[in-house]
Amino acid sequence: MPGRRERKKMATREALSQAATRLCAEHGLDNVTVEQIADAVDVSVRTFFNYFSSKVDALLAGDLASARAFVVEFARRPPGEDVVAALRSAALEVIEDETGFRERLRQMRTVREHPAVLVHQLASFVEQERELANRIAFRTGTNGAGLYPMMIAGSAMTALRIAIGRWLDHVDHSDGAEPAASLSALLNAAFDQLEAGLGRPPAPPETSPPRSASATGRTPESHGHVASEESQATGREWTP
Repeated sequence: MPGRRERKKMATREALSQAATRLCAEHGLDNVTVEQIADAVDVSVRTFFNYFSSKVDALLAGDLASARAFVVEFARRPPGEDVVAALRSAALEVIEDETGFRERLRQMRTVREHPAVLVHQLASFVEQERELANRIAFRTGTNGAGLYPMMIAGSAMTALRIAIGRWLDHVDHSDGAEPAASLSALLNAAFDQLEAGLGRPPAPPETSPPRSASATGRTPESHGHVASEESQATGREWTP
């Protein structure tokens, strides 16, 4: 268990990250300074730079922590468990506190398309993807630089990213209301597809059969009659 000093440092780091997320969500990334983030936590700018190199670094600290937690949770899964099943369980474990996780995602959605955020986010995800590939290689007895662990790691990180992105898109198009599909449901759906394989798309959803002529109250003959009347009105010949 971390000592008091270490716990205090962790709390300060978390407070700075939360302040950066909140302020950037409220005012936009370009309108927030490091000084404002430090003031919100009542620490000096020097203290801020003891923890983060920039405001973007502070803003993405939560995302990086989640990606690291994903790798750690995967490493904790039982050795004999199927790789994709272990990855699914690890991802679901990361969002166990789904309410808190979702709230951070809601705040992040306002700045997630900013170029500076995208560049830093991609770099951190690549780093964690490489670490995840090493963990997969260790579990499966394969080469960490080989295709299998790298492709599985990339697919798993992509499944996590897409599920989160879809959930945020639903929030964006529902005026902030809770989406119909929960984040965990979207995550499960992404891993279902990964587990089933990508060589064939999922079956399309069932659609209602077309309404019969009797249901519409119009027979082919009556349809032709109506079309004939329309052609007379417009002066154009109707071809069935």
